[in-house]
Amino acid sequence: MKLQTSAVLAGAVLAVACIAASVTEGHSQNSSRLEWKKKYARPAATPFPPDNAYSKDRELLGKTLFFDPRLSGSRSMSCATCHNPAFSWGDGLPRAIGFGMKQLGRRSPTILNLAWGELMFWDGRAESLEAQALGPIAAPGEMNQPLDKMIQSVSGIAEYKPLFQRAYPGEPVNEKTIARAIATFERTVVSGDAPFDRWIAGDAGAIPLAAVRGFDLFNGKANCAKCHGGWNFTDNGFHDIGTAGTDRGRGVHLPLEAMQFAFKTPTLRNADRRGPFMHDGSEQTLEQVIDFYDKGGTVKRASLAPEIFALKLSERDKADLVSFMKTLTSVDKPVDIPVLPR
Repeated sequence: MKLQTSAVLAGAVLAVACIAASVTEGHSQNSSRLEWKKKYARPAATPFPPDNAYSKDRELLGKTLFFDPRLSGSRSMSCATCHNPAFSWGDGLPRAIGFGMKQLGRRSPTILNLAWGELMFWDGRAESLEAQALGPIAAPGEMNQPLDKMIQSVSGIAEYKPLFQRAYPGEPVNEKTIARAIATFERTVVSGDAPFDRWIAGDAGAIPLAAVRGFDLFNGKANCAKCHGGWNFTDNGFHDIGTAGTDRGRGVHLPLEAMQFAFKTPTLRNADRRGPFMHDGSEQTLEQVIDFYDKGGTVKRASLAPEIFALKLSERDKADLVSFMKTLTSVDKPVDIPVLPR
């Protein structure tokens, strides 16, 4: 009888301990979820600089210029040629195609969520969207249009004049107003509410269990959040992740060892609509990207970022990470292509 009583008591103690552990774990999970919600919560509004505040007229002008091929030297390429809304504002190619149908050295980066960006281009050579906007137009290998000729072309289109006057009253059609208008439109290119956003806000059924496991890996063992943190899943920084090739990236503009072969961390929002991946389009699928990071990159060199090392992920880990990243994709409103002025 004493043995039976002792067993009952031991069982009761174990049950209480399990309940306590469960409660503690629940509190821990709730605490973590609150921290995650704070870290990954979407911003309430899109930021615009004080010297180029938002207006519908500026957005319309910028959008029209963005889709107008007459800004290019061949009159056949527009900004939207490489930044197509159908490809999550990329072009679906391993590397961009420029003037004369020549392949360029890097993949077209998305313009999605660049309102929150800091340095622009894969190598960070432009300090703002306004500074970035005219670069591809003037670049001989890209749109190949000298800026003075571009201004002459736009100024000669009669129906552009009222668009400029409404957007920037009293200001001329020049490099500044064109750059500011395009930058205004680009800031409106924002990814919408995704399943992940609903889940992090409290809807437990918004994403599958595999994606929940993937989120834990993303923030833990897989080390992804080191560079792809925050609501936009980028630190806006530059890292050598171990891709092959001779392109020195940020190192050309910032001659520090850590910046050699370093490229900007892209957003993971809507990434599954935007392959191939990496600055050079060297990885075709998200699965290949995860394999790349699992190996710790391809090339080992002095500039390799400390965040890059062999992860030793299981096949289920990899599948869970892909499941999670797909929850970052939003179903956005189709983009209306503007009727171009004549």
